[in-house]
Amino acid sequence: MKPAPAALLAALALLPWPVAAQDAPAALPEPSPPVAETPAPAAAPTSLPEKLGEAPGTWDLSRDGTNRRCVLTLVLDSGEAGRRLRFPAGCRRALPVMNGIAGWLFVEGAVRLVDRNVRPVLEFARRPDQRSLVAKMESGEQYSLVPLDIVAMRPGGLAGAEAEPVPPDPSTPTPLQAAPPLPAALQPASTAPAGPAPGTYALDRFQEHDTCRITLDGVGGGVRLVPGCHDGGLEVFDPVRWRYADGRMTLTAKRGHSIDLVPSGDGRWRRDPEVGTTFVLRRVE
Repeated sequence: MKPAPAALLAALALLPWPVAAQDAPAALPEPSPPVAETPAPAAAPTSLPEKLGEAPGTWDLSRDGTNRRCVLTLVLDSGEAGRRLRFPAGCRRALPVMNGIAGWLFVEGAVRLVDRNVRPVLEFARRPDQRSLVAKMESGEQYSLVPLDIVAMRPGGLAGAEAEPVPPDPSTPTPLQAAPPLPAALQPASTAPAGPAPGTYALDRFQEHDTCRITLDGVGGGVRLVPGCHDGGLEVFDPVRWRYADGRMTLTAKRGHSIDLVPSGDGRWRRDPEVGTTFVLRRVE
C-alpha cells in the first residue's frame, strides 16, 4: 500500500474534527411564557347575615305571588322556642302560617322559623343573588324573607369593624373633575333610558295600590316619605337618598343599605331582583 501523498495529509489536517457528544453544551429549553392567572370572580354583594349575631332586626316576610306580607322583628333573647320574635297581630290574618310560629333559629347560614316544640315551620335558604331567603312548603307555597334593617346591614356590624368607605359616585363631578359642558351639537347620542323624574311616587304592592308615597328631590337628591304612609316595610326601610346610574335607580336607607329598581314603562319602577311581595314605584302628579 502506497503512503498517502503529503499534500493529501495536509488537507485532512485542516478539516475540523467532530466534537464528542458529551463535550457539547446541552441546549437549554426556552422558557415558556408565563400563564396569566384568571382572577376569581367577585363575590356577589350580600346583606344577609353570616352568623347568629348579625340576624337580629326587621325582616319582610311574604308569600310569593300574593300581596300577603308581614314585618317581623327578630331578637337575640332566648324564648321558650329558640329565640324570640315579634310581629303585629294582623300578621296572623295576612299569613296564617304565622299562627304556628313561636320562635326562630339561625341554622346553616339561614333563618329558620319554628313552632312551640322547636320544629321547623319555614326552613329558609339563601337565594343565588344573596339578597333574600326563600322557603318552600310541602303544600307548594313559597315564602320570601327579605332583610329590611338587620345588624348585618349596619356599618361595622356587631363586631364594630370599620365600615368600608363608600366609593364616590362617578356620575357626580368633583371640583377637580369639573369641565365646561360640550355644546349640544358635539355631545354623543345616548341610548340609555331616561332616569326617573323628580317628583312624587306611589308604592304599589301586588293588588294593593298607593300603600305609601315618597317624594324624590332633584337628580341624585333626597327622598321623603309623604305623611300618611301605611306600608310598614317602606317605613322600616326609611329611604333618605336616591341616585340613577346605568339604567337603575337606587334607593338608599338611613342606615346605608339599598334596593335597586329598573324601569317597567309608563313612569313605573320595579324592584330588581323581584323577590318577595311586589314593589313598584309609580309616578303620580
